[in-house]
Amino acid sequence: MTGCVAIACGGTGGHLFPGVAVADELLARGVEPLLLVSRKKVDEVALKGGRHASVALSAIGWPGLRSPKVMAFAFDLLKTYFECAGIFRERRPVAVLGMGGFTAAVPLWLGRRRRIPTFIHESNAMPGRVTRRLANGVDRVLVGLEACRSRLPSSAAVLVTGTPVRRELFGAARGEGLALFGFDAGRKTVLVMGGSQGARGINDAVLGALSVLGARIAQWQFLHLTGAEDRPRVEDAYRGAGARATVLAFCNRMAAAYAVADVALARSGAASLAEITTARIPSILVPFPFAADNHQWFNAKVFADAGAAIALDQSGLDGRRLAGALGDILDTPGRAEAMRSACESFSCVGAAGRVADAVMGVMHR
Repeated sequence: MTGCVAIACGGTGGHLFPGVAVADELLARGVEPLLLVSRKKVDEVALKGGRHASVALSAIGWPGLRSPKVMAFAFDLLKTYFECAGIFRERRPVAVLGMGGFTAAVPLWLGRRRRIPTFIHESNAMPGRVTRRLANGVDRVLVGLEACRSRLPSSAAVLVTGTPVRRELFGAARGEGLALFGFDAGRKTVLVMGGSQGARGINDAVLGALSVLGARIAQWQFLHLTGAEDRPRVEDAYRGAGARATVLAFCNRMAAAYAVADVALARSGAASLAEITTARIPSILVPFPFAADNHQWFNAKVFADAGAAIALDQSGLDGRRLAGALGDILDTPGRAEAMRSACESFSCVGAAGRVADAVMGVMHR
């Protein structure tokens, strides 16, 4: 089949899942998507059994100028160029959409050289390197947050679309989720999620909080997504504290997880934030301190300033501080509802459709 839309979206769940959401929208409109992803395990696992054609590219992330991996980076970049050139000859894409990250650079650059309509979607408040460097050369920069616009060149054609989210993540009944995770309808539910690999800093803070929660242990319950390495010790800690908890390395039933959550404790990756706020869940955000350009801090600040979240730095985060933040949301009358209302301004319902509209509007020019 020819005439596809190439969507470069691999490397992390934060790039991949919004790309899949756009692919779903395009396919529903009769347009064939082709996902260009990385060779990382997260892409392979997430796409297993999916309905979209995909190709894994050799590209890797920039390792830093002094890294011993610089030569490998250069080799893989060249290899990725030839891979994309072959794909473009065979499939003849009518548009190229990059969702940010290292897998987007070569497809977008090659699309520009071949005069194919090109688009970048940037989910973060602080645009990434690929977005900053290519913003002036693509047909349109599509951004998830208004705060991103001022950090792009004034000459770039920018459209605020929101960050695409998968439809299947929303609409589950709370009762269904309570039954699935073995929870009590009379308790408040804390959803702990650190991304596809878990987050040791968040896990440690939660375990520290268990010792200072006191009577609230009997009033709350926890759905904790730990990542594979931390699951055994986190399970042991909840058991030792007498807390009701369901601990999973990874959850493939996120619609049910969002349906039961009264508060979410998470990193501040843009895709996770889009999902959390679309589900109208108050959140406590702990930005990953080593994220490129500190972009997770900028994301967290946008949501905290709007009243949709509480932002906590990982440095100095301990159990007492975390327990206080959780209590501020769950035990203060009206606080959670005010945060839910603030989430509405960030809702990404329809974002995938707006991105698809932008792409389809010029792809046949």
